Amino acid sequence: PGSQRLPTWDTVTSAVEIIMAAELPGRALPNVLITGTPGTGKSSTSSEVASITLLRHINVGDLAKEKRMFESWDDEYGCPVLDEDKIVDELEEMMSAGGNVVEYHGCSFFPQRWFDAVFVLRTDNTILYDRLSERGYTGRKLTENVECEIFQTILEEANDSYSPEIVYELRSDTVEQLESNVERIAAFVEQWKAAHN
Repeated sequence: PGSQRLPTWDTVTSAVEIIMAAELPGRALPNVLITGTPGTGKSSTSSEVASITLLRHINVGDLAKEKRMFESWDDEYGCPVLDEDKIVDELEEMMSAGGNVVEYHGCSFFPQRWFDAVFVLRTDNTILYDRLSERGYTGRKLTENVECEIFQTILEEANDSYSPEIVYELRSDTVEQLESNVERIAAFVEQWKAAHN
């Protein structure tokens, strides 16, 4: 992380130009991934972005529950384990068509070709601890999620899984930052649409 340079918001225009160079046929609308450790504000941000941009909001966790796309149950964490292959198969047609805001706390199993931008929400570990505690997270589940944020696990996963030019780190500690993030992501969508239509 110390030697790795992440794109800043100022590089969005150049990212749109890079995306244009690798244009996928038949897509008039972009696909955006909003990811981050649980408690960083993915659902609030994603639903607001979808509302403003009129893109389809896909909460992968909700989709998995609705369609029962689980491999097993993790007793240690008290949660189901996603069947990633079923998720990818379910989403393939929608993602190929474009126009989606996808949210999930992981990103490495999604095909790279799906996304035009990957936004990783980051939250101060003290704030995150309080948010997760309020959700009822305790013990190892709480500790490991906070450690995941401290060690930038999701950010590193995004940078390892996607071209660095399309990965953006956004702070999500306050309501004001959430609102700013929504505006930035919506602006990216509008720039992408203008560049492709």
